[in-house]
Amino acid sequence: MTAEEEEEEEEEEEEEEEEEEDKDEEEEEKEEEEEEVEMEEDEEAMEEDKEEEEDEEVEDEEEDEEEDEEEEEGADEKEEEEEEEEEEEEEEEEEEEEEDQIKK
Repeated sequence: MTAEEEEEEEEEEEEEEEEEEDKDEEEEEKEEEEEEVEMEEDEEAMEEDKEEEEDEEVEDEEEDEEEDEEEEEGADEKEEEEEEEEEEEEEEEEEEEEEDQIKK
């Protein structure tokens, strides 16, 4: 093999090595990009989950408040009914006393 042939062979090997290195670099970059995209998607999914959880919490709080208000209204109505009943009983007692007074 002549010196010229050896030099050509070395150049070809160097070119092949460079091409292989470039190919490896491209593959590595592609993998990094895919990992980055995957991480972003995971972050977005976590953010969505967090937002959904917060929405549910707000909804639950609103429902609890509504239930409390309904219970309060029910208690108020019950109290009013009891007061009305007491007033009616007092009126009846007064009427009875008046009737008793009239009879005597």
